[in-house]
Amino acid sequence: MNSDENGEAGALLYRLAKGVKYRQVEGRPTLVLDYPLKVVRLDPVWSSLFIFSDLASRGTFYLENSIDQVGRPSSQKTERFLNLLVRKGFLESSGTESLFSPPFVSVIVPVRNRAEMIAECLRSLHALDYPREKIEIIVVDDASQDNTSAVVSEFQVKLIRLPERRQAAWCRNSAAGQARGELLAFIDSDCLADALWLKDLVPAFRDPAVGAVGGVVEAYRGQGGLDRYETVKSSLKVSSRHRRSGPDDRLFYVPSCNLVVRKEIFLQVGGFRADLHVGEDVDLCWRLQDHGFEVEYRPSGKIHHKHRNRLWPFCLRRFQYGTSEPMLQKLHPERKKTFPVPPTAFLFWAVSALSAALRTFPLAAMGLAILFGESFQRFWKMRQSKIPLDLKEVGLAVFRSCLSFFYHCCAFVSRYYLIWAFLLAPLFPSTSLLLFSMHLLTGTVEYLTRRPQLSPFEFALCFTLEQMSYQAGVWWGCMRNQNFYAVMPKIEIRF
Repeated sequence: MNSDENGEAGALLYRLAKGVKYRQVEGRPTLVLDYPLKVVRLDPVWSSLFIFSDLASRGTFYLENSIDQVGRPSSQKTERFLNLLVRKGFLESSGTESLFSPPFVSVIVPVRNRAEMIAECLRSLHALDYPREKIEIIVVDDASQDNTSAVVSEFQVKLIRLPERRQAAWCRNSAAGQARGELLAFIDSDCLADALWLKDLVPAFRDPAVGAVGGVVEAYRGQGGLDRYETVKSSLKVSSRHRRSGPDDRLFYVPSCNLVVRKEIFLQVGGFRADLHVGEDVDLCWRLQDHGFEVEYRPSGKIHHKHRNRLWPFCLRRFQYGTSEPMLQKLHPERKKTFPVPPTAFLFWAVSALSAALRTFPLAAMGLAILFGESFQRFWKMRQSKIPLDLKEVGLAVFRSCLSFFYHCCAFVSRYYLIWAFLLAPLFPSTSLLLFSMHLLTGTVEYLTRRPQLSPFEFALCFTLEQMSYQAGVWWGCMRNQNFYAVMPKIEIRF
């Protein structure tokens, strides 16, 4: 069966992720990701899934059209297996999963003084591709002083009017208590939902371990410089790939403007913390994880956000986001920020820096020897385990990891210490120059990888303003909360 010909438009499609190679080793399907270097050897029971589908030959696989032909234990089991490979970075997926029994969803929208925006938001929600009998829309008017309530009343929604302002978190909790759905879908009044928003996200709950799921937040506008910057650098963009919380990523969260959560679990953990006006979504996601539930992000389930596209509101919002970091670290002391340091990469750059400072060739050669030694050691271990990789592939992965570590060091300085480059410039010009250089390198990498429709100067200006505004908020929050883990994380050696 040709999956490209027989797969229906919008059907769930899996494909090998970029940089992934399929190999059959001793009767076991083996997937190799070139960067970061990862190898997974699967149980032989899944061999036919790769051999008789198009995953091995053409790198694609329509679940619905090929499942019977492949003959796996069950559609749902196969689906979970493939989704696990997606989360591990070996596969990518697109399209929507079949909803055999769509659950009832309550869509909750807090709003204040946004008559025009809420009208556009509600029109997008009424256009959702989801069974109408399985959805309700609840709007909470947070004591608006304009005609927001009158506009909302024109739509077929449940309207809750508050006599005094209580902020978004309280509004969401209030609506959740009156919601009829088994799932609560949160969206903000300055957002528009894509027609497939719920269809893309709701299937995640077929896995009982998932307590909440979020999707893509795209920039709505695209006219001015800040609009084009937000298109590629929105602070609400989680990732370009599928992710899920776990023990190795305890700081993971998804934003509340695009969040779907099980109602029972939401009420069980106490909902949003009403006294938080920023960072309440981070706090909720962390508490969900503390209660044993996983939080998932899918690079689908799209909404369009009308971000702040004027300079002062843009900087102010980044400052507010920054203040939430120390506050959250204080509320969740068990989630101390860590900075991973791979020993090989640290030694390589330390030796390289010393070699440049002393201008000695033997030290430079020692740095290369460190890379070669690590590469050969990893290659030998993989060969002993019969993993089909050559020394060149392993060496390239080791070198990439060293470059990645250097970039992350620069990115951390740019994110949290650029402000000190200005303050220290008169007294310590060399230190200031080093901080500026690390920021410039970070911005250059961001510009080259994200490819914004901006000139390098325009992007550098927006990027610098964002970093300065955010870290000003972080340092302000650190001093206010007497908690400096946000800017001084725990160093963690990772082999």
